[in-house]
Amino acid sequence: MTSSVSQAPPRDELHRLLGHPTDLAGHVGVHGPLSAAVGNDASWRRAVTAGLEASGLSGRGGAGFPTSVKVAMATSHGQGGTVVVNGMESEPASDKDKVLLTRAPHLVLDGAQIVAAMCRAEHIVVCIPAGRDGVAAVVTHAMAERAAAQYGGVSETIIRPPDRFIAGEESALVGWVASGQPLPAFRPDKGTPLLIGKRHALVHNAETLAHIALIARRGPDQFRARGLPEEPGTCLVTIGGAVVQPGVVEVDRGTPLQDIVSRGTPTGPIRAFLVGGYGGAWIGSPHFAMPYASMSLRTVGAKAGVGVIIVLGETSCGIAESARIARYLAGQSSGQCGPCVFGLPAIADDMSLLARGQVDPALRERLHRRLGEVSGRGACRHPDGAVGLVRSAFTVFAEDVVSHEQGEPCAQSGAPTILRFPRPVSL
Repeated sequence: MTSSVSQAPPRDELHRLLGHPTDLAGHVGVHGPLSAAVGNDASWRRAVTAGLEASGLSGRGGAGFPTSVKVAMATSHGQGGTVVVNGMESEPASDKDKVLLTRAPHLVLDGAQIVAAMCRAEHIVVCIPAGRDGVAAVVTHAMAERAAAQYGGVSETIIRPPDRFIAGEESALVGWVASGQPLPAFRPDKGTPLLIGKRHALVHNAETLAHIALIARRGPDQFRARGLPEEPGTCLVTIGGAVVQPGVVEVDRGTPLQDIVSRGTPTGPIRAFLVGGYGGAWIGSPHFAMPYASMSLRTVGAKAGVGVIIVLGETSCGIAESARIARYLAGQSSGQCGPCVFGLPAIADDMSLLARGQVDPALRERLHRRLGEVSGRGACRHPDGAVGLVRSAFTVFAEDVVSHEQGEPCAQSGAPTILRFPRPVSL
């Protein structure tokens, strides 16, 4: 059973810091100078490593891998290499890393410097997608300030990979840095090293690095004072969909889903939550009080993922919205393996037929067979996310599925989408 949320007075540390000036002088005034200047000191590295391990920080980019383990694996690969800051935020529904990079760029870059010092890396590369020029301009200005002040011991550069969903996957991102090709690599587990040339690469997303910067300065106790004993700390969540106030909030790990959603003020009765973004899962009303924590979410086939909760109201059709997501994900693959090239478009076609109520007798059996054939067989986890999303739709919207199969789509199936896509997605 998941523990209750810590009753420590709420401070919303990251959100509080977002209100400070974005310039370097203001940043140093709040936090003090960067401690990574002593990164060649073995005792310093041991102290920071111990602090990260004691904090229990897990990655905030989607996989939720223990940060201390990830850094330790990179450190074991020897001196040199590159720290890659994943600022891609390829999930269309997410805004949390954009907020951090535009309002607290030095906090993220400090985290990268600390990790680089721990791993004795030679370069820091910040990846901001093409087209996101406002974010890139803020980060570029912050880097110029740091270079002029000789602040930080490792060189910082910015690159602009293509703005595609799959380009934010860490092996695809390292592929882009190395060769200009954002192609995911098959990795049986997180222990498989990522390489740029013959040197190791360590990828962290912006929010994870911001937490690292705070833990390295203040120790693990302040971080652990929030959240759950087994899943400590706070996290940023983007709330969207049928809410009056969409945006980014900071919550304790373990906060009930319905309490998080209430901060966005739903526009009316709620049918379901989409948790974890477009590669996540739908959660129905019996589980609205579920804690926002990995152990709890796994019991219903969900995950925190990229930190997104989308509210589906009674004026929307869960089948139609799921079909749109399936179509979007089918168009976002790298096109290098069968499950994405053939499987995802076929699944999207079947979901579109279901959404329109144009169902042949074999559709359900065919669709579920395709889901089984695609799951777990891609070079990366992209097809698995699409499969999980569709399967959750069949569970949460089971009654609607039956109506659509009978050629009687719900009245809401023709409603405009509540989802965000870079370009319109049709059924």
